[in-house]
Amino acid sequence: MAGSTSVNAQVETVIDLEAIAHNVRVLRAYAGDAAVMAVVKADGYNHGAVEVARAAVAAGAAEIGVTTIDEALQLRAAGLTVPILSWLNGSHADYAAAVTADIEIGVSSVAGLRSVERGAREAGQTATVTLKVDTGLNRNGVPPHELPELLPALRNLVDEQVVRFRAVFSHLARADEPNHPANDRQRDRFLDAIAAAKEHGLEPELVHLANSPATLLRPDLAFDMVRPGIAMYGLNPVPDLVDADLRPAMTFQARVALVKRVAAGEGVSYGHEWVAPHDTTVALIPAGYADGVFRSLGGRFEVLLGGVPRPSVGRICMDQFVVDLGDNAEGVQEGDIAVLFGGGPGEPRAQDWADRLGTIHYEIVCAPHSRVVRRHVGGAELTHPRSAPPPPASTR
Repeated sequence: MAGSTSVNAQVETVIDLEAIAHNVRVLRAYAGDAAVMAVVKADGYNHGAVEVARAAVAAGAAEIGVTTIDEALQLRAAGLTVPILSWLNGSHADYAAAVTADIEIGVSSVAGLRSVERGAREAGQTATVTLKVDTGLNRNGVPPHELPELLPALRNLVDEQVVRFRAVFSHLARADEPNHPANDRQRDRFLDAIAAAKEHGLEPELVHLANSPATLLRPDLAFDMVRPGIAMYGLNPVPDLVDADLRPAMTFQARVALVKRVAAGEGVSYGHEWVAPHDTTVALIPAGYADGVFRSLGGRFEVLLGGVPRPSVGRICMDQFVVDLGDNAEGVQEGDIAVLFGGGPGEPRAQDWADRLGTIHYEIVCAPHSRVVRRHVGGAELTHPRSAPPPPASTR
C-alpha cells in the first residue's frame, strides 16, 4: 500500500494520527508508573509505521517495538531516535546493520545470541540485547530448560563488551482472559527467569510483559513498561471487559464509481446470488477482494453512504462490489464516499466485519492492500507530547 497525500483516491484508508496520540495518552494512564512501548510491527498494523511511531512518541510513548530488523532500520532512517526493539529475526538477518543503527535485539536462543555476537564483531560495536523468555506461549523465546546454557554465554559476551544486556521480556498467551490461571503462571515463570539472570550477574535495566489486554486489565503485570499494540490503533481487544476510551484510527473508504437502475427480477454480480425484488437503484463501489474486502462478506455487510447504511448485494468481486440504495437513492452520485468501516458516528466498525467473518479486528485492519492508498491526517497537531489523562476509575 502506498502512502499518499491525495484526497481524490478511488479507494483509500485514512489514518487519524490524532486518534493514535489520544490512544497513547489513554494507555499511558492505564500503565500508571510504567513506560509505554508503542508496537508498530507489520507497518504499524497497516496504519503506517513511521507516521504512527512519530505520533506515538510525540504523545509520550518512550520506546518503539517491531518484529524485524528491516522494520527497525526503516524507523531509524526516518529519524526516530528513541529505543527500538526488534524481536523476531532469523540467522539471515543483518545484525551488523542493526548494531550500527543502535537497534535493540531480542534474543530467543543460543543460536540467536551467536548471530548477534557475529553482527557486533562485524560492526565493531557493542550490541544491545534484550532476553526474550518463553513463559508459556511457546512461540519464540528462550524456554526455561535452555536458560542454563544461554545465561553463561550472555554473561561472557557482556564481560567482553561484545553485548550490552538491557532487558528481559515475555509475551502473554491469554491476557484477554484476565483471571485465567495461565497469566499468573506466566508471571511466575517470568519472575523466575529474571531471578536466574540476576544469579549470573545480569541485572536488567527494565522488564516488560503486558500487551494491550494486560495493559487494560492487569495493572499488576505492568512491571517497568507495557507494550500495547492493537489498542494503540483504537481497537479494544477486550470490549466486554473494559470500556476504554479508544478511538479507531483507520477509516476504509471508497468513492462511488457508478449509480444505476436495476429492474425487478434482474440479478446482480456473478452467479446472480442477489436478484432485485423490485425496481431499485444500486451503487458500484470500486473495491474488492484484491483491496481487502473479503469475498465471503458478500451480502453480509453495510457501508455508510450519504449518511445512510447501505447493504451490499451480490458477490464481492476482485475489484468491486454493489450496494442497494433502494428507495433512498436521491442525492447519491458518482464520486460520493462510501465508508466501509471507520470510527465516526454511524460508521460500520472493523469489529463488525470481524464478527461476521469469525476472526479478530486485527486481521480486518491489516487487510486493505494492493491499490488502496493510505492517507494520514492530524499529524500537524503532534509537535509536542501531551500530558496523560487522569487514570481510569476502573479497569474491570
